[in-house]
Amino acid sequence: MAGSPASATSPCYPYDLVFCYWFFAAPALLLAFLSLRGERKRADYYAARLSQTPDRLPMVSVIVPVKGHDEGLRENLAALASLDYPDYELVVVANSADDIPPGVLPHRAKIVLAHGNNPEAGEKVQNLLAAVRAVCKRTEVFAFADSDGRVTRGWLRALVTPLAEPGVGAATGYRWFVPDPPTFWSLMRGVWDAVAAGRLGPGNNPFVWGGATAIRKELFYEIRVPDAWRNAVSDDYALGAALRAAGLTIAYAPGALTPCPEHTSAGRFFSWMRRQLLLTRVYHPRLWWPGLLAHFFYCGGMAASIVASIRGNRLAEWALIAQLSPGMLKGLNRAVLAKAALPDYEAWFKRHIWVHAIWVPLATWIWLAAFASSAFGHTIEWRGYRYDLEHHRTAERL
Repeated sequence: MAGSPASATSPCYPYDLVFCYWFFAAPALLLAFLSLRGERKRADYYAARLSQTPDRLPMVSVIVPVKGHDEGLRENLAALASLDYPDYELVVVANSADDIPPGVLPHRAKIVLAHGNNPEAGEKVQNLLAAVRAVCKRTEVFAFADSDGRVTRGWLRALVTPLAEPGVGAATGYRWFVPDPPTFWSLMRGVWDAVAAGRLGPGNNPFVWGGATAIRKELFYEIRVPDAWRNAVSDDYALGAALRAAGLTIAYAPGALTPCPEHTSAGRFFSWMRRQLLLTRVYHPRLWWPGLLAHFFYCGGMAASIVASIRGNRLAEWALIAQLSPGMLKGLNRAVLAKAALPDYEAWFKRHIWVHAIWVPLATWIWLAAFASSAFGHTIEWRGYRYDLEHHRTAERL
């Protein structure tokens, strides 16, 4: 019988093929089911955080670097200028005036021009260092945003709230791509990137995202973040390393989930993916290596089950279903939680939430391709500049 376990020992299924199949399929099945661990806890955490109100709202400087034109830049900056927060300043920083397109600045923004000239540091990092030196003297908290995100009105309250908790060094949000109208690659980027959002939840989180991060000003200098940034390319990875070195935790703020309406093309998407993972490989290899191994076995198990299924092995068919179902369920759950954090985008989620389940298997292969492409080389292009990451890492250690 082709579908029975005994068929694996028939001439059509020699022992070496059986071993090869289970070498990939067994870890893939284990990873698939382990991926659902903690989902109930994450849902409870979202509900608790989203209903939380801060006891105190300190003065905040919201800092956003600008480098040329982003899709919807004027609206993105306008959202940062109209937050539901009683006491904050908006600091827009650029390397030079030419980097700020005309007609995009809100009236209440403070403009800082960095004129950075340090060849060992990324331009964004130099801009941020100039901005923190120029903030209002009353500022108690730094909040960092990206120019391609369109924050919600409660974004800043959500970021500030966890900072009052013992042991918390910084609070972070994340992004959620909401292209409207969507294109295939714009939606696929959202499905791909949502996997990282699924790593964030209760407890100490593995990274901060530079597009939605808050840290107390006093602590920022106490743990010497300016020194960590001095020769860095990645602001968020350097900040995360400084927090870990100080023994402080990173709290996730679901209310600071940042909608990104930007569209992309296939070429831009794959270039962006490689840059994200190459930065991770260089700056945070403890995140990169487990991700690479997990996707190697997951995709290997998927491929092995597909091949065995085509050859008539019904056990492999069930194994394939068992492998794919948890990932698709988790993808759907990520989108459901994002919908709870972004009620203003309910209509978008009603139309497109299904892709976060159905497209997960394809996105998994794209993850593997991105890991493979980031395994080689150490040079990235970012906002018109080329950076040699190995050179910069060496400069940071000096």
